[in-house]
Amino acid sequence: MRIGLDYRTVGTSPHSGISRQVYALEAALRTLPQVELERFTVAPLGDETRLQAHCPAWDCAKTAMHQPQNRLRFEAGFLPRALREQQIDLYISTFNMGLPLPPKPKGLRTVVLLHDLFQITLNNYHANRLKALIYKTCDRLSIAYAVHSADRVWTPSQYSFEETARLFPKAAGKIRVLPNQVDSFVELAADLTPRKLPEQFWLLVGTRELRKNVPFLVDAWQQARRLSPDVPALVLVGSLEHLPEAQRNLPGIRALSGVTDAELHALYRQASRLWQPSYAEGFGLPVIEALSVGTSVAVASGTSLDEITPPSAPRFSPTDGPALMQLMLDLVARPAQESPEQCRLWAQRFNHQAYRRRLAELIEELK
Repeated sequence: MRIGLDYRTVGTSPHSGISRQVYALEAALRTLPQVELERFTVAPLGDETRLQAHCPAWDCAKTAMHQPQNRLRFEAGFLPRALREQQIDLYISTFNMGLPLPPKPKGLRTVVLLHDLFQITLNNYHANRLKALIYKTCDRLSIAYAVHSADRVWTPSQYSFEETARLFPKAAGKIRVLPNQVDSFVELAADLTPRKLPEQFWLLVGTRELRKNVPFLVDAWQQARRLSPDVPALVLVGSLEHLPEAQRNLPGIRALSGVTDAELHALYRQASRLWQPSYAEGFGLPVIEALSVGTSVAVASGTSLDEITPPSAPRFSPTDGPALMQLMLDLVARPAQESPEQCRLWAQRFNHQAYRRRLAELIEELK
């Protein structure tokens, strides 16, 4: 079976959560018997990516890969012919959309990896309203086409499954859940001494997207800290620029950018707890990463975080600030209920063995 894999996200943001799942998918596919894997992407002229994947002859900057005009040129002008020439049996798009436009090569089956639907259900950061409208319209059309034309739609959680079925009820019968792969870190934890972090701190990973709900958590943390000196400092992996100006210089808050995997490993290990306040989450990668090294978590309720988090972990409403403040005060007054070993055991249900078993089932279904 010859399988084609959409590799465009890797070129745009090689360290993103989506790219990490592309790497996991690629590695898992290569372990399956009688599978030949080919990559498809766009790249700048002269880039080494062109030696590792099938690319169109035209030049495309890495930062421009997902611009609507470049996507259309790739998905309509290049991909159908390239898939036909390479005799691909199954093509997997990896970023919510991006399947080849008609005419579809004869005998080709397709899968879209649908991480979430927030591109079309929520507002995101854009330079201006016109750009936001253009991207949202393009994304809505592209996702709708991918969901309706694909032979299968794979989602990382039951929550995303149900959201997809709600928005596209005619596609409900072909949606399957493929939980993300999250292994414990391979690299040793970095020495964080140069970062000059406080001895005790809570951690939050990701600040850019509105749905991460970071200002809500910072506000509750600030109020809890006023009431108790035992509330730890707060370290954010991201930028303070995504917070309201009044929150950027609060005593005890730090933001770290340019964090390496080894530093992220160390941050998870040293944090007293990871907080995930998102009001919309398709999976919740930082939660499993923290658990995989034995760190306790506390999460907002109502989305996929409910299903990927241990039942004993603290949960809170993503809209009730006073309740979150009280939870913070309660948690500094008592030790974590979950031991590090319990956290690690829970995270193992998302390791590469579990991922590869489920992927093998889904590929077998498509043969």
